[in-house]
Amino acid sequence: MDIGGFLQTVFYFIVAIFILVTVHEFGHFAAAKLFKMRVLKFYVGFDFWNLRLWRTQRGETEYGVGAIPLGGYVQIAGMVDESMDTEFASKPPQPWEFRSKPVWQRLIVISAGVLMNMVLAAVIFIVIALAYGESKTPIVTGVYVPETSVFAQMGFKTGDKIIEVNGKPVKHWEEVLDPELFANPVLTYTILRGDERLKLDAPANMLTRLGEEKGETMRPLMPALVGEVIVGMPAEKAGLRQGDLITKVGDKEIRDWAELIAAVGANKGKEVRIEWRAANGAIPKDLDALERLAKNGATKTAIVAPNDDGKIGVQLSQITTREYVSLGFFEAIGAGLKQTAKMTALTIKGFGKLITGEEDLRKNLGGPVKIARLAGQSAEQGAASFLVFLALLSISLAFINILPIPALDGGQFVLISLEGIIGKELPLKVKMAVQQAGMYALLALMAFIIYNDIANP
Repeated sequence: MDIGGFLQTVFYFIVAIFILVTVHEFGHFAAAKLFKMRVLKFYVGFDFWNLRLWRTQRGETEYGVGAIPLGGYVQIAGMVDESMDTEFASKPPQPWEFRSKPVWQRLIVISAGVLMNMVLAAVIFIVIALAYGESKTPIVTGVYVPETSVFAQMGFKTGDKIIEVNGKPVKHWEEVLDPELFANPVLTYTILRGDERLKLDAPANMLTRLGEEKGETMRPLMPALVGEVIVGMPAEKAGLRQGDLITKVGDKEIRDWAELIAAVGANKGKEVRIEWRAANGAIPKDLDALERLAKNGATKTAIVAPNDDGKIGVQLSQITTREYVSLGFFEAIGAGLKQTAKMTALTIKGFGKLITGEEDLRKNLGGPVKIARLAGQSAEQGAASFLVFLALLSISLAFINILPIPALDGGQFVLISLEGIIGKELPLKVKMAVQQAGMYALLALMAFIIYNDIANP
């Protein structure tokens, strides 16, 4: 990465962190003010060891930017927090202190940061829906169905074309794979298989079955269209070129990119015959051009020996057709809220897979370095892409903070709830010990995450 690219990455990382942390901490700040608590500090970035980039005093509150851009905090009078300030404990509780307020008010203050991060994500998705409309993917190809999926067990075959769902004609994939459909007691797909019209019924426990899926589910067919040929790899030596359409590996007909990967992988380390339609270096730009290539392109064959990793050195060129529908104000609000809910569910599911070991923790865990890289990459793709990245990061921040871990909002929530249950405040020594243990654990985790960022770029 050149110096310009590095500076751009750092800039967008700072912008993203500044927005997310400011919004989160403002939630705590606003809720505390609502319940007439005194806020002593409002910091974006940590000011450990008095390392500050800027600070100013306004009334009772000191506002500042800490030199360590790994979070932020709001110091509320009478509360054990990141500042580890316990001077208040030697004095009687005051009406403006956090500790003197009812449990329900303290719980709202603790939860307000998470709530604001979710609000930010929803606002971003609503703004995008208003500005760009709703994106839909027309059904113009058949389906790809993994043999182990519930859809294959229903009777779907790769190449089938879906025309109706529950008797209603469908035009877009979003209508076919809408999660709400899978909760219905009855779900029937009408398909075309060649000239034959068939109806396929989903099992009653469709949601459970989908939750048990380990591999890919049904999706649009992706023809094995070559986007790039890697220099020095078997495909280049065999004569494959950009834009070519691979149609056979050995005796197996190839209709989808996944079938190509499986067929080539099954022949690693040995020679196999590959057949393709030559495009003479011109990548088809749309489905009509792809169909012309499939029918009229010159047929070529070669003997190829996949390497020991089961690869021949080609990358996919995917033709995607999308439609954009303009939305009114209230429609955009609905679409934005729906997208927020969907992304939140996916975030929770993703974290669940990391915790259970279904996904590789090292490869999927990201810290400041990875966030900075993604921030820069998303910004290069345009404002909408950066905003979506920001919304997803805001949802992740909200989810992480609400986990019942000491030193996080979720840990504080548990302690305050416990105080409400037993009817009295926990000893200060207990709360300080929990807070300190949580802080040390978080610092150790952050060190590991940063190391992992560097070791797994």
